Amino acid sequence: MLFSLDHGNCAIKSMSDSFISGLSEHSVQPPLASDIIEYEDRFWTLSGNRIAYMQDKSKDVRFFILTLFAIARELKSHEDMHGYAEIDLAAGLPPEHYSALKDKFTKYLLRDSVRFRYNGSAISLRIRRVFIYPQAYAAVVPQSRLLINTPRIFVIDIGGFTTDVLLLCNGKPDLQFCRSIEMGVIPMSNEIIGKVGSLCGMKIEDDHVAAVIQNRDTILADPVIQIIKESAKQYAERILDKLRELQVDLRSNPVIFVGGGSVLFKPYLESSPMVAKADFVTDPKANAIGYGMLATGQLRTMTVNKGQSNENA
Repeated sequence: MLFSLDHGNCAIKSMSDSFISGLSEHSVQPPLASDIIEYEDRFWTLSGNRIAYMQDKSKDVRFFILTLFAIARELKSHEDMHGYAEIDLAAGLPPEHYSALKDKFTKYLLRDSVRFRYNGSAISLRIRRVFIYPQAYAAVVPQSRLLINTPRIFVIDIGGFTTDVLLLCNGKPDLQFCRSIEMGVIPMSNEIIGKVGSLCGMKIEDDHVAAVIQNRDTILADPVIQIIKESAKQYAERILDKLRELQVDLRSNPVIFVGGGSVLFKPYLESSPMVAKADFVTDPKANAIGYGMLATGQLRTMTVNKGQSNENA
């Protein structure tokens, strides 16, 4: 059984599910929580308060607990809570950190025996294989055949805390040219929330910011709406300026924008004079889907090679 997960700073995404990357730890079982994992004598519940940005997500147990939540929720959705499962796991890392952290993240996720309880049901897992792929590249895997004849194209993934850039040459990732800047949706929202609080004396949340940018209905006053829209436009322009400083010039190279931040900033990005030709992958689960496709192909190759080895033995 293959599970593919995008361990985002803002949200954990599988091929069919998504939830905020936030956890609360408890020494006793909380009475009112709807999603509870018991692991190594501690209780964990999902939280709306995101974990602070971590470049290395293997530093502590929290992202592994989030992984268990994602697996358990997938098993539940398929009515497959039978107590024991042998699984393969596909995940990813930002391109710039891929080489340095790949082995460490693989070891962190690879477990021969994991026992925990999810909402009272005992689950035992064997995570037998872990596949780690470059984030952003995975998101455009479904379009990879169309990119083979494109000499140079940038893939830019605007996420919760970072904007990650990968260069594709004839459809293949050039891991020698990777860029990552700590500018994403969450820092932008924090800036806007602070500005609205300072100028208007009003407390707003991330949801208010997203609703205004996406032109959804809101009861906010027009001056507040204007502050949010203008601030978001300026932030998108700052991302493009920072990328240009890093030799990512989108006036002379096409680009594919991926990630939830790209969807949020789309009106500003596609109208910017700094962007000559842009396409958008709007599915927030695109990386998770790509990880699954890459791992499926790799598993198929491993099976073929194993069969050929047996024939030659």
